[in-house]
Formats: sequence, C-alpha cells, structure tokens
Amino acid sequence: MTVTPQDLHSEWRAARLLYPLYAALAREFVIDLPPCRDLENCEQPPSQESADLARDWFEEMDQRIQVHQLRQFLQTTILTSEEALRALLEHHLRKEERNPSDRDKIDFLLVQFFSHCAPSRLEDGDVDMDYVAQVLDPVVSAPDLTVPDWLKPLDTFMEAAEGCRSLNELLSSGILEKGRKLKVSSGDNYFQPAAMVAFARFSFLMRRVFFRLMHQDLNAIVDGLRDLEARGVSTLDCRAAQFSADEPIARLRMICQSWKVMFHAEYSSGQPLRMLVDLRNVVDAALARSAKGASGKTTAAQARAAAAGADGDAGGNAPEFEVSGNAQSWDEDAVAGHAVGFEDDNKN
Repeated sequence: MTVTPQDLHSEWRAARLLYPLYAALAREFVIDLPPCRDLENCEQPPSQESADLARDWFEEMDQRIQVHQLRQFLQTTILTSEEALRALLEHHLRKEERNPSDRDKIDFLLVQFFSHCAPSRLEDGDVDMDYVAQVLDPVVSAPDLTVPDWLKPLDTFMEAAEGCRSLNELLSSGILEKGRKLKVSSGDNYFQPAAMVAFARFSFLMRRVFFRLMHQDLNAIVDGLRDLEARGVSTLDCRAAQFSADEPIARLRMICQSWKVMFHAEYSSGQPLRMLVDLRNVVDAALARSAKGASGKTTAAQARAAAAGADGDAGGNAPEFEVSGNAQSWDEDAVAGHAVGFEDDNKN
C-alpha cells in the first residue's frame, strides 16, 4: 500500500501516538508479540517500509486484543487523553474490513470519547442526537441525523430502563440484552454515521442508569446493614449471595466499600455484580423479617399489657424488641435474584 508523503507523515504521527497505548496493553495482558522497533526508534521521516511494518504490527495486535481488555485498560490507565481516544477511533474507523470485535471496540470507544469530552454535570435531557453528534463530530461526521426505523426501539429500551427501581430489575428485564441484540443484528448498518451516534447516545444513557441503580443498591445494602446492626443482628445467612451462612455484618460492610471502587468499570459484569444483586435481596429479606418479627412481638406485648390492665395491674411498658445475633434462615430461592451482566465480554 503506497501513500503520499503527507499521508505517510499523518499515519506515522498517529502510529507514534498509539504505540505507547498498545505497548502498555501488551504488557498488562501479557500479549506475546515482539515490539515494533521502527516505532520505538521513532524514525523520522518514516520510510514506506517502516510504515508497512507498523501497519502490520497494529493489525496483529488488534487481532489479539479483546474488547474487555481494551475496556479495562482505558478505564484504569493514565495514558488516556482526548487525542489518544481520537487516534484509537480513527484507527479502527479507517479499516476497510471490520469484524464484530472491531464494531464492539468502536462502540465502546465512541462512548468513551463522548464521556471524556462531555461536561461532567451534563443532564440526561440534554443528551439528544444533535448534542451527541456535535461532540462526536471530530471522529464521526453525521450531517444527516435521521434515525432509521430499525433504530426506533432504542428509545423504548431507554424509557423502560429509566423506569427500573433496582439493578436486579434492570438486569432481569432483558433491556440490556435487547440493546445488544439490536446492535449485533445491525451488521454493516451499524457504521452509518446516524446509527453510530444513536448507539453512542443509548449506551451513554444506559451507562448512567446502570451506575445510578448500582450505587443505589450499594447504598441500600449499607443502610440496611446499619439498621440490622442497630436491631442487634451481627451476622446474616448470605449463602444466596455466595457468602457464608454466618457472615459478619462488619465484613459485609467492608466488602461493599471495596465494591464501590471495583464497580467503576463500565457496565461491570460477572460474579461480583451478581453477588451485589443477590446481597441486596438478602439484606432486604432480612429487614422485612426483622420488621415482621418486631411487629409480632410488639403486638403480643400489647395484648399482655391490656390483659394485665383488665385485671387491675398497672403494668409497665412492652419489653424492648431484641433480635438474636444469628439471623434466622429463609428460602434462598425467594431472595436470590436473577442477575446477568450487561455484556459478557469474554464471549465477544
């Protein structure tokens, strides 16, 4: 492939910008590919042979880098910048032939680029097609933002997601899977500018719903643990959440704090996320049982006090409600939620 000196210079500059990212990715995920010496030596001006070798090196790396690795890396590295994200996007968008992995990488990078460039206090209502297209314009030029009919379900999915009251409700609703299936079924239509903008908007807003519900669940668990502890409960039967049958509340609280750090990854999925959903079900069930027990004991005490009063006893107050340190067991199937990750990246 022969290019003009100007094109060669632009390509080499982009390659030099991308090379540190790819090299760091290779180190982090132990991708066994020899380094590109021409890029490391920073040959200036680059020769056609150097450009061809660099191009082949990036192509081999792209085949080896999985989508979930790219996500994990870009959300934790200090090498991410607007310029680097733009170079990554342009690198993948320039490909003449794209496979499903390329599509998923582009889809993630579009959302990452938009998130990086958009104001942190951006209101959901301001994230319309025009605004998303404006932010993405440096990498995706979309003069026509007419949304094709096959993309109309995205708005329906978004409305349904915004109505979910918990992470379990969102994950078990099938909304996330429907969005994923629509993206996969779009084929080459995904790369239409209006489609890429629409999917980027959907994924960004869905990410916000996802994290809002996730942190809401974490806060509900922490508050619930505090309430249970105040009622005298020191351990919970958390087998439904893959913990022990006698799990200390103090340890559960520390785990929740660690999850707040762990779940900063986009659309966190896998075992920890399922454990989070199941743990909230366990805590909610324990709170409900505790409240029911308290109500029952209070009613019985009031009845005894009333009977004593009828017999002329000036009886005292009802005894204070106490809960045993070991929470009573319950049917795990009744409290274990059906939770699935947004995407199982390892299957991509």
